[in-house]
Amino acid sequence: MFTGIIEAAGVVEIITPTKKSIALVVRAGALARGVKLGASVAVNGCCLTVTKISASGKNKLLHFDVLQESWTRTNLQFLKAGSRVNLERPLRTDGELGGHFVTGHVDGVGKIMRWEKSGADHVLEIAAPPDVMRYVVFKGSIAVDGISLTVAGVTKKNFRLWIIPHTFEMTTLRERKIGDVVNLEADLLGKYVERFLTARKR
Repeated sequence: MFTGIIEAAGVVEIITPTKKSIALVVRAGALARGVKLGASVAVNGCCLTVTKISASGKNKLLHFDVLQESWTRTNLQFLKAGSRVNLERPLRTDGELGGHFVTGHVDGVGKIMRWEKSGADHVLEIAAPPDVMRYVVFKGSIAVDGISLTVAGVTKKNFRLWIIPHTFEMTTLRERKIGDVVNLEADLLGKYVERFLTARKR
């Protein structure tokens, strides 16, 4: 379980396709301190398991094996050496829930339709598939590339977000442009409510 509060932006070092998965190596910087073998780390909002920890000079590298399904269903497939990725370690039971409950299970991808500066902030508008949009509500939460954000507006196919300067500087959003694909995870609470109501009707 994560919160959508990004701890650091890592850098992709190596991507190596194998028969069953894709080996992904990320330079994680200070975030790697305390991370143990077998731990979970959210990479662009996708929960991955650390399979190996190595070093390159003073930099610690985290190794992941990404299944083909995860690779093709997320924007991880567009990564290359040098790409920056959002990183977050799991929520500790005594930790602070600063964002919202994020599982790291990406529901789908969206496309950036509007991305522009507005005063000190930025406006981000994303087109999302129907199975994600059904859970998007005004003033609700959604994870975009693992970042917990508040929905500022909703239309039939798009939703709008306001990005404050801190989020812009601390995450990979500052490198995004119109047309880019982002990982989306809808609020878990909405999914449970829908499930309970559906079961009740039956």
